[in-house]
Amino acid sequence: MSENREKRAQSTGLLKWIEDLGNKLPHPFLLFVWITIFIILLSGITALLGVSATDPATGDSVYAKNLISGEGLRRFVEEMVTNYAHFAPFGLVLVMLMGVSVAERSGLLPVALRTMAFAVPRKVVLPFIFIIGACGNIGSDAGVVIVPPIAALIFSQMGFHPIAGLIAGYAGATAGFTANFFIAGTDVLLAGISTEVAANHIDSSVEISATANWYFMIASTVMLGIGGAFIASRFTIPRTKNFALGEGTIAGPGETPSLTDIERKGLRYAGLSALLFIGLIAMLVVPFDAPLRNQETGGIVPSPFLRGLVPILFFFFAIPGIVYGKITGSVKNSGNVLKFMESGMKDLSGYIVLMLVVAQFINLFSWSRLDTILAINGAEFLQASGLTGPVMFTLFMVIVAVLNIFIGSGSAKWAIFAPVFIPMLAQLGYSPAFIQLMYRVGDSITNCISPLYVYFPLLIGWVRKYDKDAGIGTILSLLIPYAVVLFIIWVVLLFAWFWLDLPVGVGEGIYL
Repeated sequence: MSENREKRAQSTGLLKWIEDLGNKLPHPFLLFVWITIFIILLSGITALLGVSATDPATGDSVYAKNLISGEGLRRFVEEMVTNYAHFAPFGLVLVMLMGVSVAERSGLLPVALRTMAFAVPRKVVLPFIFIIGACGNIGSDAGVVIVPPIAALIFSQMGFHPIAGLIAGYAGATAGFTANFFIAGTDVLLAGISTEVAANHIDSSVEISATANWYFMIASTVMLGIGGAFIASRFTIPRTKNFALGEGTIAGPGETPSLTDIERKGLRYAGLSALLFIGLIAMLVVPFDAPLRNQETGGIVPSPFLRGLVPILFFFFAIPGIVYGKITGSVKNSGNVLKFMESGMKDLSGYIVLMLVVAQFINLFSWSRLDTILAINGAEFLQASGLTGPVMFTLFMVIVAVLNIFIGSGSAKWAIFAPVFIPMLAQLGYSPAFIQLMYRVGDSITNCISPLYVYFPLLIGWVRKYDKDAGIGTILSLLIPYAVVLFIIWVVLLFAWFWLDLPVGVGEGIYL
């Protein structure tokens, strides 16, 4: 046993117990295989028993579908390749990280982040990482892909283990997914569902805007940043000190980076190219009739700009990386750029293989309708509890948080929960905007600890790049403090908002 493993084995406590238990699980690929087999068998049993639920939105009965059938077999055989090739997070991750690979391997990202890490007070860097992770959801899942590896580089330049950065960046981008300083696609999507339900059950003139939760989410972003920084300092950084480092390096915490003249020149020209690119994108977005705006409404949310943020970010990283490499000599020809991208893909080889079974699991689980039945039953249980006030609020968020571990789609769950809880709580005088806000807290906080979350395998690959002894249990034991502590902080903030009766968004209060 290595020295690092011996030191880690000496640690005790609940998190260590979780780590040991989780690490006894099989390899993630095999784990998803067994989970998929379980779902297939469960679909057969539930279909045979006639398990069903009534969709509160339509009143239609939702029956479990039998995957152990001729129809199930045909669908699996016909759609297996399509499920994999069209798996949305798959292409996003590949495209995003190819651009980042160019910026990283040309030397631009390490130099730029090292300079930034030492130029900004450390007390500001940690909250900043969480805030950037949370705000990354303005580009859908782009923040989950881009923030963790950058956070790892920043942490290593600050003298901390890069795994601590990966965990912190991932937690910020997932647990804080619904928080933001800006209006994002999530706001628009959920507000549309809330408006439809409220118009049908409360008043046809009711409209929930995308800014309905904006004030609370701005405050949430700041609070999550502070809370995340506390957890990183108190739990994550100390626990990762004895982790293996792989091929990475950690700068001494007291070292002051010194740039060579050629590095300074490279940074200047790379920065100039980034500014020019930003200016070009602004020209394509800012004017009212710009081509990257919504061509029907003229708005930005939603728009081709937000839907196309991943390819835009690809060029944002790749172009300055190429410019920096040309100046410093790390990019001598186009072949170097291709090698940088290929190198980035090699690091993702495990993720690419794992996605084959993850894509099948998610599609089979959805096709069996077990996810919908599970969500409906959870909503009915809460409705039947008869609870009101803060106790009911807390139970509501806890149930949503637990369901979120198994059902990733926030809009799909809200389409089930909204028709139940908006009319129910409206009778008690609570506004649809406030009900939607509570849902968003529960739907976001457990993203980071769900092994079924589509980006969790990507995190596993990143962590094992440094420490091959780290298993699922190790990663979960590092993430659980974020889910628990940030949830408590978020609930406290919500109750303070509730008792002070503050507006939750533009023109939206807690009560009708």
